[in-house]
Amino acid sequence: MSDAAASTHGEWKPRGNPWLIAVAVTLATFMEVLDTTIVNVALPHIAGSLSASADEATWALTSYLVANGIVLTISGWLGDLLGRKRYFVICIAMFTVCSFLCGVATSLGQLIVFRLAQGFFGGGMQPNQQSIIIDTFPPARRGAAFGVAALATIVAPVLGPTLGGFITDQASWRWIFFLNIPVGIVAVVLVMALVEDPPWVKERKSRGLDFIGLSLITIGLGCLEVMMDRGSDDDWFNSPFIQLMALMAFLGILGAIGWLLVARKPIVHLDVFKDRNFATGCLMIAATGGILYSSAVMIPQLAQQYLNYNATWAGLILSPGGFVVMALIPFVGRLLKVTPARNLIAVGFTIMGFSMLYSSHLAANVNFGTLVGMRLFQTAALAFLFVPISTVAYMTLSREFTPDGVALFAMFRNVAGSVGIALSTSNITQRAQTHQHDLTEHATVFNQPFNELVATYANALKAMGHSATVAHDMAMGQIYRLIRTQAAIMAYSDTFVACAFVAFAVVPFCFLMTGRKSDGKPGAAH
Repeated sequence: MSDAAASTHGEWKPRGNPWLIAVAVTLATFMEVLDTTIVNVALPHIAGSLSASADEATWALTSYLVANGIVLTISGWLGDLLGRKRYFVICIAMFTVCSFLCGVATSLGQLIVFRLAQGFFGGGMQPNQQSIIIDTFPPARRGAAFGVAALATIVAPVLGPTLGGFITDQASWRWIFFLNIPVGIVAVVLVMALVEDPPWVKERKSRGLDFIGLSLITIGLGCLEVMMDRGSDDDWFNSPFIQLMALMAFLGILGAIGWLLVARKPIVHLDVFKDRNFATGCLMIAATGGILYSSAVMIPQLAQQYLNYNATWAGLILSPGGFVVMALIPFVGRLLKVTPARNLIAVGFTIMGFSMLYSSHLAANVNFGTLVGMRLFQTAALAFLFVPISTVAYMTLSREFTPDGVALFAMFRNVAGSVGIALSTSNITQRAQTHQHDLTEHATVFNQPFNELVATYANALKAMGHSATVAHDMAMGQIYRLIRTQAAIMAYSDTFVACAFVAFAVVPFCFLMTGRKSDGKPGAAH
């Protein structure tokens, strides 16, 4: 590109209102991100409706994550091949069609196929949204624009379980998918009317088909997603299937990195990681994604499995956190104008660490208000993370690398989210077994407090009319359930402490980011 052309392109502005464009592309992405979490609470209902086991029903989630993770990485190449706006519209339209097909599926096999297709088209939405916002807004205004984008990335996963639980309890799991149809139609109309490709995007030529790179990415990320999503249910590396998935993921990802570094026209340019801000931003967003998704799963899971909450009330624990994020994001946007973003990111991870430590103070009689308070503290930290991280990550990134940059950035967040959920779930299971073993060591006739507890329960049951033998057996059963619950709660506490450790460990890396700003010209870098 000549200097004159670059100068002309640097002065380009969209014909439509930039904020309307941001809202239009965020609406589409909100629908897609919501769909990654809204299905979780409906899986038992899906299994019952389609005559499948709970284990089989989880493939409806796994298939989506596999396709989504693969396409996230290659969305930059697909945008170059089809044209960014055209590709974005295709993704929204086909995601909407696939949502309808999921809603009318009559068998689990059909649902898995339609979810696979839904994930394939959904994977292109987040990177396209980010690219459009980057090109629509000058660097000085991107922080505020990314605040709008945060509604999709942060609020949607928070509201997903609540909305999914309410719809499932009040109507049918099929309406979880039908809900996307009117939203998708509106999003297609708005994007077609408002969004336009800048000159440098129109001039960008396809790199051709890098079949080897595409195959290695598909194998590596696909097997990684399957391993992470199925590992806990299949007992991790005690399962030959998980062992195979781990080996294929390792070989695929390692092979993809090696190939992309030497290929003449790679499907994804890894040169983006030469930009220190972007590379550090990917590390930051991966940590954020891992903690965000794992913590969003842990509290509702605890509430449903051990505190006897239904799906709706378990989801309601998370909802107030979404409103806190929306309230704080404008405030963080103003702070970005007066303080370096890396300072805000460090503050965000510090708050996140302390929020996780606070959340570790769980008890069997914890009430709804305390659980909501824990989640409010956690989500307050997220407001200080997503917008500043996104702003710094793209601050010095060359314009020619923007498509691949936004694709890899979104991939890091989503894959880290899957890894976070898998690791937290596995840690809860392992720590619960350890704590249960430790607690049952004290449940013997040689332990006087235990004998007194059994007698208390047995006397209460005898007063209700049960015989001494039956009362004793029932008392032992109640105490065993109490031990299981206490062991699980201690395991959740341990996992929150582990999340706190990750958050605090990331803080020093925040200062690897530079404070230098891009001048907004094509190719502007460090």
